[in-house]
Amino acid sequence: MSMPNHQFMRLPAVMSTVGRSRSSIYQDIQKKTFPAPIKIGPRAVAWSSISIIEWQEGRINAAKTA
Repeated sequence: MSMPNHQFMRLPAVMSTVGRSRSSIYQDIQKKTFPAPIKIGPRAVAWSSISIIEWQEGRINAAKTA
């Protein structure tokens, strides 16, 4: 079984990928409806590409069942 290819995505890449603004991403993090970032350094955070893909798939599946 192969391991998934995890990549770190910084905020501009996340915003571009999901088509959302910085403020809406952080609002949804507070509401626990968007994946939280991972601390990767003293002053740096990033998102796991896998968590973003899973969030997107969840949104797609929710739209199909609505």
